[in-house]
Amino acid sequence: MPKLPVVSSAEVIRALELLGFSVVRQRGSHIVLRMGSSGCVVPNHKELKAGTLTGILKQAGVSLDDFISALRA
Repeated sequence: MPKLPVVSSAEVIRALELLGFSVVRQRGSHIVLRMGSSGCVVPNHKELKAGTLTGILKQAGVSLDDFISALRA
């Protein structure tokens, strides 16, 4: 299993959009993305901590391997 990368919220949103998610709304510094019935909330930060990124991927139901391959695309 690969190590979690250090990424910004903009990079996470771009990768999730490549995986089929779309931005639904934003309130303050929280950006809500949705794909079908699953969704996730991404805080708008320059750098996301490892635990925050893990929580986002669990909410979204996205595997780490899929996420990393979308980051590289």
